[in-house]
This record gives sequence, C-alpha cells and structure tokens, in this order.
Amino acid sequence: MSTASDYKPNFDLTGSVMLVTGPARGLGRASTLACAAAGADIVLGLRDKGSDGGLAAEIEGMGRKVLPVQLDVTRMDQVRDGVAQALDRFGRIDILLNNVGVGPENPAEKVTEADFDFTLNANLKGTFFVTQAVAKAMIQRKKGRIINMSSQAGSVVLHGEAIYCMTKAAINHLTRCLASEWAPHGITVNSIAPTFIYTDGTAPALSDPDFKRRTLANIPVGRVGDPKDVAAAVVFLASPASALITGTNLLVDGGWSVADMRSAL
Repeated sequence: MSTASDYKPNFDLTGSVMLVTGPARGLGRASTLACAAAGADIVLGLRDKGSDGGLAAEIEGMGRKVLPVQLDVTRMDQVRDGVAQALDRFGRIDILLNNVGVGPENPAEKVTEADFDFTLNANLKGTFFVTQAVAKAMIQRKKGRIINMSSQAGSVVLHGEAIYCMTKAAINHLTRCLASEWAPHGITVNSIAPTFIYTDGTAPALSDPDFKRRTLANIPVGRVGDPKDVAAAVVFLASPASALITGTNLLVDGGWSVADMRSAL
C-alpha cells in the first residue's frame, strides 16, 4: 500500500558532484549556492581561478566539498584539463551546468566579425565541448544530468541582440539533439530560459526607468526575475524529481513568450 512519502518529490542532491561553468556571479553563483544547499559538492569552472568572490568559502561553509579549476570555455586545453581535474578529484561528475553566456549588444548591421566569433565561441563552441568532455564520463557510468543555461532570447526577438538570440536558439535545439542521443545512456539534457533577472549584468539597463517600464510591459506576471527563480529550476532539473524530463527548454520568463509583444526591446 502506498503512503504519502511515496508521492513526495526528491530534490535532494546529497552525494552528487556538480560542475558549473561561469559560477562566480549572477545566475551561475545563485544556482551554484542553491545546489550546494541541496547537498551537492561543487566543481567551480572559473575563467579566472583566482577570483571567485568568496564562492568557494561559502560552499565549504555549508559543509560541502569544492574544487576550483581554471576553465575558460573558449580554451579547449582548459576544458580538457578542468574536466580531468574534476574527475581525478571526485571520480565522477553527476551534474553539469553550462552557465557561461556572452552577448555584445549591437544592431545587426553593425555587428563585427570579432563580436560574432566571440559570442559563438563562448555560447556555442564552449558549451558543446564542455558538454562533450563531461558526457564521455557520464556515458561510461550510464548516468548524468546536463543543464544548459539558455535564455528567452532563444524564443523571442530582442532588438540589437541578433547574434545572442541566434546562439540561444541553437542551444535550445542542441539540447534536444543531445537529449535524444544520450537518453539510452541514462543522461538527461535540458535547458533553462530566463527572462530579465536582477543581476550585476542587468542592473545598468534595469536602472533606466524607461527600459524597465518596457521590460515589465512584456512580462505578464508583472516583475523582473530574481536569481533564486532560476536557481530553483536548476535544482529541480539536477534532482531525482526530474528523472523523466529530457529535451525540454524550461522557460522562466514570467509569461513573456506567450504574451502579446507590447513593446520591442
């Protein structure tokens, strides 16, 4: 006979090892701390290993293990070495959060080749090859959770961000492709697509009253997101509670993608 506990979702990450790219600030930091609070030990994939803003100390303060590694996702040598260090220390990587994302803003007619290459190298090439390196170990173990940080920009138009939008749309489809390929190996692959979230990176734009007004006009729930809104989605997709979910792009956008576009940004 079933009991109430049989229906209780399991969001516990205790005993899991998680690699996060770009964890030092913003959504990466919030998601890293949320997963550590849920029980995960953390590998910090840092572009500058010597500058994590005290993140490692916070994780250790929770009683979790932490390993900072030098991992610029645009450097294939650092991708290989960073993943190898994580596997050497912990023996496995259970969860990967691809959080790195860049987006130089420019009207499409003014985009330079340097900006184009920079955005694709970080958002697409980096995401793919970090994922490939981690997935090889996951395939051997027949187990793993991969989470790609996408954006609502992969589904809606943001003026002046054509290349960024293109890369996030590509991430969404890459997620579906990898989910299909790796499902037989016990690996789930999902993406998360946030709307505008209060972070250091969005603070300058959101401090402009007119920009904030136009932004809120496109978010039916009536507020800009908080990092914990996204972190909660990361914990869910990393946890046993999401075991039957793969190939999904989870929109954390307050309804932007299903609303009438009342102002173009």
